[in-house]
Amino acid sequence: MKRLLTLTRLMLFSRREPVSRTPAEVGLDYESVAFPASDGVGIKGWFIPAEGAGPKPAIVFVHGWMWNRTGNVAGKAPIDDRDVDFLPATKALHDAGFSVLLYDVRRHGESQKGKGLVSFGPLEKNDFVGAVSYLRARADVDGERIGSIGISMGGTIALYGAPECDPPLKAILAVQPAKVSTFNNNFALDQFGVFGPVIVAPIELIYRATRTPPPSVQDPGAPAKLLEGTVVKYVQGTGDRWGTMVDVLAFAEGTPTLDGPVVHYPSSGRYDGYRYVSAETDDIVDFFQRRL
Repeated sequence: MKRLLTLTRLMLFSRREPVSRTPAEVGLDYESVAFPASDGVGIKGWFIPAEGAGPKPAIVFVHGWMWNRTGNVAGKAPIDDRDVDFLPATKALHDAGFSVLLYDVRRHGESQKGKGLVSFGPLEKNDFVGAVSYLRARADVDGERIGSIGISMGGTIALYGAPECDPPLKAILAVQPAKVSTFNNNFALDQFGVFGPVIVAPIELIYRATRTPPPSVQDPGAPAKLLEGTVVKYVQGTGDRWGTMVDVLAFAEGTPTLDGPVVHYPSSGRYDGYRYVSAETDDIVDFFQRRL
């Protein structure tokens, strides 16, 4: 029962992983930055400027549930997780000529919490819109050449937020985005067995009571259909037990412009699929070089 209550609390409120690393660890200069989300919530992060004179293209990193701007530290939550490190890809993108913005989603890291529960996209999209607005206000960023890499919840956030950015983002790399209803159902099955989905069903009522968009009405495929002018590349692990390839293929089917078919990334579990972020940095750089 204690573990059930702990996981339920994390699903509703998440947790704050302290920001204990910096880009200096991989030899990068950075600025600590703060900006408002589009609904006023205070967001904190780092800006890593590209070298050279003139406005440069920029990439926004968006992290997953219970993580922070650097990724995930394994063993801090009661789930079978793994380390997820954004710094190798950050350095690879910087060395390829891109500026990079890493920020903490609301209720995570050092950012404010805002109103409502963790919505896994519909509320957090405001942080994303604020991040893009922040970049476009910088003289050293080419506001016409902005892309994003969103991982897990971060991929869903990018899909929700990008249609509200004007002009459109050029490119999004979405790694294992998911429908909350699918994720919650599969997560509960995996953690608590056949009765898991019944046990966590009241979460829907809690969302409605707090006027937070409930899982049943959420579908990242809906905003993805609005991404005119944005090229999207989807990556989904083949062994993911919580998200599904079926859902990601459906997102892709409705997305106006794709960078090829969904990448079926070999994995033995959801966190194993996140290896893409640190292991496939050449592919990540290639995507943004071609699309920005």
